Amino acid sequence: MTFRRYHFIGMLLVIALCNACYSFRGVSISPDVQTFYVDYFELAAPNAPITLNQDFGEAMRDKIRTETRLSLTDTDPDLIFSGSITAYNITALDPVVGERTALNRLQISVRVNYESTVDEDNNWQQTFSFFAEFPADQNLTDIENQLIETIFEQLTEDIFNRAFSNW
Repeated sequence: MTFRRYHFIGMLLVIALCNACYSFRGVSISPDVQTFYVDYFELAAPNAPITLNQDFGEAMRDKIRTETRLSLTDTDPDLIFSGSITAYNITALDPVVGERTALNRLQISVRVNYESTVDEDNNWQQTFSFFAEFPADQNLTDIENQLIETIFEQLTEDIFNRAFSNW
C-alpha cells in the first residue's frame, strides 16, 4: 500500500517537473530580441469594414503583448510586423433546392511582412487566410463582429506561430 502511494507521488513529481521544463507553446525568441512593433496594415480589400485593418493591428499587438515577454515600441523595434488586408470575401456554400444556399462563408486574407532587425535571415512575407461560416438566413451585419473576431483569433495564432515557433 505504501509502495503505491510513493509510486503515485513519484509520478506526480515527474509530471510536474516535465511540465516546468517544457513549453507546450513552443515559443522561441532570441534573448537579443526585446521589442516589437505592429505597423499600419493597409486595407486593400473591397467591401471590408473601414476599421478592419486597425482592428487587426490591435489584435496582433494584443496577441504578442500577452503571449511573449516583448515590449511594444515604435522606436527602433527588433521585430516589425506590417502588411495589408488583401481579401474580405463572402461566398455562398451548400446549395439547397430553389437556387438558395444554406451556408455562407466569410473569408479574410492578410499579407504579413515580418522583419527582424536583429537577424535579417529570419525576414519573411506570407499571406494568411481563414474563414468562418454562418447560416444563409442570418444577416451578416448582425453577426459580422463575431465572425471577424473568430477569424482574427485564428489569423493571429497562425502569424504568431510562424513568427515565434517556426511553423
